[in-house]
Amino acid sequence: MTRKVIIDTNGLMIPGQFGVDIFSELKRLGFDSCIIPRASVRELEKISSQGHGKDKVAAKIALSLLERCTIIEKEGCADDIIAEMAIDKEAACLTNDIELKKRLCSKGVTIIHLREKTRLSI
Repeated sequence: MTRKVIIDTNGLMIPGQFGVDIFSELKRLGFDSCIIPRASVRELEKISSQGHGKDKVAAKIALSLLERCTIIEKEGCADDIIAEMAIDKEAACLTNDIELKKRLCSKGVTIIHLREKTRLSI
């Protein structure tokens, strides 16, 4: 059975910000299918063109990693799409966004987050 994980914008920026290989970490945790909504891709494109410093670099790195993800075309706010997809697809979510974590936790979604700036944890 394929275990799916939805990666939000800041989750995909982890490699550029902290040097953590999120794909090998997700595999270690038992996930083998990565999904990202088009709205998050648009957020990354905006940060890579209008952002500054480390965030701009991290967004560019994140965009280069998109080939390893399935991009889902859905309209709306990225967080709303992520919450809806996590429930519909019975997928976990990789995020460091505190508000999104609370929202997903209340719906029973498995949360994966950065721990000690060195690895991912459930």
